[in-house]
Amino acid sequence: MSASRSTGTTDAIGPDEDPEPAPAAIPGSRLLAALLDGMDAALCAFDAQGTITHWNREAERILGWSAAEAVGRRGFAGWAVRSADAGDVQGRLLAVMDAPGRQVHEFALLRKDGGRVLVRTQSSGVRGADGKPAGVYCAFSEVHAQIDLERSIALSEALFEDASWGVVLVDVDLRPTVVNAYAARALGGGRTRLLGRPLGELVVQGVEDLEAALQHVLAEGSPTAPAELWVTLRTAEGDRRRCWRSGFLRLASPLAEEPVPLGVGWLFRDVTTAKLAEQDAARLRFRANQLHRAARQAAECEDPMEAATTSLDFALAGFADHVVVDLLEDLAGGERLVRAAATPSDAPGPCLAVSGGPFPVRYGPEHPALQAVERAGTVRAAAPAGAGQDWAVERQWPDGAVHALCAVLRSRGRTLGVVTFLRTASRSAFERTDATYAESVAVRVASAVDLARLAARAGRGDGL
Repeated sequence: MSASRSTGTTDAIGPDEDPEPAPAAIPGSRLLAALLDGMDAALCAFDAQGTITHWNREAERILGWSAAEAVGRRGFAGWAVRSADAGDVQGRLLAVMDAPGRQVHEFALLRKDGGRVLVRTQSSGVRGADGKPAGVYCAFSEVHAQIDLERSIALSEALFEDASWGVVLVDVDLRPTVVNAYAARALGGGRTRLLGRPLGELVVQGVEDLEAALQHVLAEGSPTAPAELWVTLRTAEGDRRRCWRSGFLRLASPLAEEPVPLGVGWLFRDVTTAKLAEQDAARLRFRANQLHRAARQAAECEDPMEAATTSLDFALAGFADHVVVDLLEDLAGGERLVRAAATPSDAPGPCLAVSGGPFPVRYGPEHPALQAVERAGTVRAAAPAGAGQDWAVERQWPDGAVHALCAVLRSRGRTLGVVTFLRTASRSAFERTDATYAESVAVRVASAVDLARLAARAGRGDGL
């Protein structure tokens, strides 16, 4: 009877059961051989006399000599190195036994087929149980492969330190895991503070497009061309709209048998200034072309007022949603603004002359059109937040107008009226460049209006 049964453990084990035998241990020599053969680097070892004791499969792949052919040889002389170099190579390798740490050397070794290969070695001494030198192990690889590895490491370190574009590594959950200095500045945070945070916390608008691009790369692979993404960032100074020219790379583990995505490498550069300059140039070209087309079309109009409205029709394209023309007329109560032409208030349409008598518009004293006439200059106005439809209705403008630009009509040193361009909430507010364009249009409209009045006076016999 075993000791376990005599001590009362029979019930725990069972009357007819024996403990499971312990698994047989892998012999140390076989485990060592498996570890050596599984290494990515070539490895050989020498005893204290310089005899080769170990030789793995990577060493066989590089030089062509099998372990059976290499193990037991004394040094590399006569088979893996030229005779002229054998002494120097052997001396430098065995000298490592008495030196602390590792030493790096480069040797020209011979392949089994007679070719030469330059290898870089890392050697270190091995000491026995008594502390005395017992041999040397040497790991080596082809120099070009080592240089490629070093270049890859150097490139990675440079990208994540001093690159002139942003580099972000994003995991499969679309959270930043590594951020370089450029990207940290662009995203408005420190390099460590951005790690692990959802992109939606950093990007106010445009995050959907960015995440869609990252998910596409994870699923389909790297795109063939960079993409330009417009985003709005939340910063301490307020929201900033930026344009990033971005490239994406799907990252896969080199250690897996099948490609396993580790995330996405996202490289980008802020091109906002260049894109805005391109947009401004394209806008200027378009507006200049519209003015040219309007001038040619207006020249064919017999009625000067038709020429004025034609110019406004061309000006509206891509610029505003509505336009209103108010002219100064001498009425019984004095000189007042009278509605002369307008676009339809309920839907887009051409600018047409207003039919009916010369009834003055009921503008309040602070109306932007009156301010433009008083200043003889351009006035911009915008509805305050939450004003709704009342803002446009109070000013007798079409419903939905939230941005206004009033340009005065002047000809021959006199103010003839004012033209008002209106935008709905779907457009941005008028800017200074918009005012310049509106003034160019107003000059043409004013000339046509002045010609119409001169023609009307001539028709009445009032003279010029």
